[in-house]
Amino acid sequence: MTFGDNTARIEIWSDIACPWCYIGKRRFAAALSEFEHRDRVSVTWRSYQLAPDTPTGLRRPEIDALVEMKGMPADQVRQMFAHVAHVAAQDGLDIDFATVIAANTFDAHRLLHLAGERRDALLEALFRAHFVEGEVVDDRDTLVRIAASAGLDPETVRAGLDGDAAADAVRADLLEARTLGVTGVPFFVANRAVAVSGAQPKDVFLALLQRAVDDVDAAETAAADVTGAAGDGCAV
Repeated sequence: MTFGDNTARIEIWSDIACPWCYIGKRRFAAALSEFEHRDRVSVTWRSYQLAPDTPTGLRRPEIDALVEMKGMPADQVRQMFAHVAHVAAQDGLDIDFATVIAANTFDAHRLLHLAGERRDALLEALFRAHFVEGEVVDDRDTLVRIAASAGLDPETVRAGLDGDAAADAVRADLLEARTLGVTGVPFFVANRAVAVSGAQPKDVFLALLQRAVDDVDAAETAAADVTGAAGDGCAV
């Protein structure tokens, strides 16, 4: 891959309805904050939908939705929730599955594409709204309120959601995920060359960041070597 500068590019496919994405975001942020070359890292959040067929506005408890979708006994789902909540708590996240409402996340992903430089803050707010506060994140009034809390202009957000703004951008992310073979999230890709799947420990993300920067440096060195060798060619 050819790079125009010395920036390492990290793309992260995630879904607001994925608790492991919330945990993975927290762990990746911890790694990035410690990484000595963090000023050379560009992070882009990409859209993914684990359950794109979830009806909008149904307001079903997440446990009921998963029992139906996965065909699992309710007690087994509760045990799974308890395990995830325990892991999340170790990373400082207070997930309350008893209040989580199943939602179609397409509009939330559209909103993230409209958020510009506030995208990371908005994603954090959406995760918290869904997993901690029991908000309905496929309700547009709720999305406008969450966006405003993250520093976005509410009228601009509402106008975007009332139209078809950023829908193509979300679909492009979903298509790219299929092209890359993404079957689960979170999914972290460095320079479109190296990938890490899942809410990995911080040290794994630190290694990914170092590999990303090292690969950029190696590509720049190779390009410089080619330029330096060009003096043996013919010129007019």
